[in-house]
Amino acid sequence: MKILVTGGLGYIGSHTVVALQQSGFEVSIVDNLSNSTIDVLEGIAKITGITPQFKFLDLRDKSEVHHYFKSHKEIDGVIHFAASKAVGESVENPLLYYENNVNSLVNLLQECKKQGIHNFIFSSSCTVYGEPDGLPITEDAPIKKATSPYGNTKQISEEILFDTSKVSHLKAIALRYFNPIGAHASVEIGELPLGVPQNLVPFITQTAYGIREELSVFGDNYPTQDGSCIRDYIHVVDLADAHVVAINRLLAKKNTTAFEVFNIGTGAGSSVFEVIQTFNQVTDQNLKYKVVDRRPGDVIAVYADTTKANTVLGWKAKFSLADALASAWKWELKIRKE
Repeated sequence: MKILVTGGLGYIGSHTVVALQQSGFEVSIVDNLSNSTIDVLEGIAKITGITPQFKFLDLRDKSEVHHYFKSHKEIDGVIHFAASKAVGESVENPLLYYENNVNSLVNLLQECKKQGIHNFIFSSSCTVYGEPDGLPITEDAPIKKATSPYGNTKQISEEILFDTSKVSHLKAIALRYFNPIGAHASVEIGELPLGVPQNLVPFITQTAYGIREELSVFGDNYPTQDGSCIRDYIHVVDLADAHVVAINRLLAKKNTTAFEVFNIGTGAGSSVFEVIQTFNQVTDQNLKYKVVDRRPGDVIAVYADTTKANTVLGWKAKFSLADALASAWKWELKIRKE
């Protein structure tokens, strides 16, 4: 079976490519390298012993997408990661996010329809829930107005998949994942944001290494136990495994509806201050940080009810917050010594 992974050299994409190859799949990657580097291909090859096919491709280019699919007719399924993903940046530049995240999906689905490719895994997000009414969040929680353009693109994308699946042979699973962190145990691949990190953990590791002067904690006056925001932090290797389970579900025709959604998280929430404390404990660091103003678009607290993923999908997170943070620190140390 051959799987196309869009954004396959990105953080989550590269870990998923490794998991797919280790599960016996043949993998083709397309990526425009907007938030990744070609070196990741070498890291994947070192771990698996296989260099996946790679094509530099911007999915916003309808003509190029068409030509790619015309010359790659043997694809059995698609896992779609390629998207811009920073909440703060989306608030500042919404048009970039709508063009990149929505147009790319439409172009991709149109070609899948033409080529008869029916199995589709979508990289969704817990941001589709907005500010939740209650915790933990189940898949039945109402989809509220998004708090950021990034979150809105995920809501729109899910609607596109749902509507398309009603009138075609498309079978799609949207994995609504929470906050991926950590790195592969081999430290051959990990999170390597270009420029200033938009996510908490790479900013923590870069600060601990001395690349950033100090970490900014965006608000300490939220209605939580310590005043900082709460998120569900999941090890990226666990998250990658969920994609393999999901594509196998579709290929085995075990889906019960044409469009399914699953929360992918640990089921536990951790505050920013708890993450800092845990990082200090597992790495023997004393992280420098300061509290600054709240960031536009941030929700107060969000963590998953993973019952559906555990029972229906047959997947469960294995790694702890401490495991993930320890691996992120090992990755930081490795890449800075190269």
